[in-house]
Amino acid sequence: MLIRSTFRPVHLLALLLSGLAYGALAYATPRAEFKQLLALLAVAFGLYAYLLGTHLPLRAGLVAALLLRLLWLPVLPNLSDDYHRFRWDGLLTAHGLNPFQYRPDELVSNSVKASVDPSDSTILQQSTFRQQLPAKVNHQLATLYPKLNSPHYYSVYPPVCQAAFGLASGLFPTTELGAVLVLRLVVLLAEAGTAALLLALLRAFGQPAHRALWYLLNPLVVVELTGNLHFEALMICFGLLALWLLVRGQRNWSAGALGLAVGTKLLPLLMLPLLIRRLGWQQFLRYSAVAGFVVLILFLPFISLDLLRNINRSLTLYFSKFEFNASVYYVLRSIGYHLTGYNEIALIGPGLARATAVLALWLAWREKPVIWETLPRTLLFTLTIYYLFAIVVHPWYLAPLVALSVFTSYRYALVWSGMVGLSYAAYQTSAYLENLWLLALEYLTVLAVLAWELRRNARSA
Repeated sequence: MLIRSTFRPVHLLALLLSGLAYGALAYATPRAEFKQLLALLAVAFGLYAYLLGTHLPLRAGLVAALLLRLLWLPVLPNLSDDYHRFRWDGLLTAHGLNPFQYRPDELVSNSVKASVDPSDSTILQQSTFRQQLPAKVNHQLATLYPKLNSPHYYSVYPPVCQAAFGLASGLFPTTELGAVLVLRLVVLLAEAGTAALLLALLRAFGQPAHRALWYLLNPLVVVELTGNLHFEALMICFGLLALWLLVRGQRNWSAGALGLAVGTKLLPLLMLPLLIRRLGWQQFLRYSAVAGFVVLILFLPFISLDLLRNINRSLTLYFSKFEFNASVYYVLRSIGYHLTGYNEIALIGPGLARATAVLALWLAWREKPVIWETLPRTLLFTLTIYYLFAIVVHPWYLAPLVALSVFTSYRYALVWSGMVGLSYAAYQTSAYLENLWLLALEYLTVLAVLAWELRRNARSA
């Protein structure tokens, strides 16, 4: 269906107001100021819905998507502190050291953990690491340590991310803003690739190109990927590239692209079961082998005896210790408290992960019709189950759902991308206390929209 639209003054006004909202988010909204943050996000999402509803012309939308992202270019992230760990890992990678081998607290002396004095030249342990690093890098690590939000955990960022971190920290080892600028440019390049791939895939599937704006103008995507420097941007770009190459019949290149996606975030592994019936077992095994080989090559520079053990430790901690903005897990946790008197996360977390795997295989087996055009829809449902069963759902995790919804008739992911801003209420205090009433509002709204859409589509089938 061809959507004819013209750029009107009201579109310009809406875009200018959007720019003001994003500017305030980027330059004048600390994460702890929840009411201000929520109000600005509400304005941004309201204008986003208006622009899509009034059919903003595609060309104007693409230009606006770029300009709204460029607003963030010269500013440090203020809604996420993950970039400090990016710089830490990057400093090690840039100097030929393995960021997966040691935790930050293993590289810093006990005195640093109690009271950090960046000017103290004895701040790092007398180790081979200190001997290999220039004095200015030791000083930077000492300065970064108290800013890390996870100094007691091994790095969880796969090699493609580490390459970006190493590039940024190698170019700007002592300049925080310089390193952030490089990382943001990497994200912007990935988003540009995503824009091109969305348009190409929409044309290939015979769908309106205008739908690309659902992702490209989405406030969650703009704020969390470009603004807060989350590398789901690269994962989405490589994942869409893998799908586009599959549609074009270039399976080996597609497998390589999927390997790059997995080398950025492990999540794209969930796409593999959906390829079995589309490719057949023989081609599927070959495809998986190529993708696996690419992942192996990416990890090769970091291979050590400790690598698999430390990654396993990180994944075990993820599924049995951390919790944030969960849904099904919080219900089960409450039941566990009632029955046993304490948090059963060590049982519930791994159990939900296994349930996700079973349901993902069930969706792959039950999928109809099995064609390339329906793969985004089934993958959307697979990831939705994954996040509903997850014990940690940070806002930026939902960006892939927004991208996949572009190819479907389902809009609940767009609603979720707006409602997930309620989870920022946890950061109003240093104790990170979640408001379960707000989380209930978030998930009940999303589930109500999902149920309505499933019923509507079942009736029209």
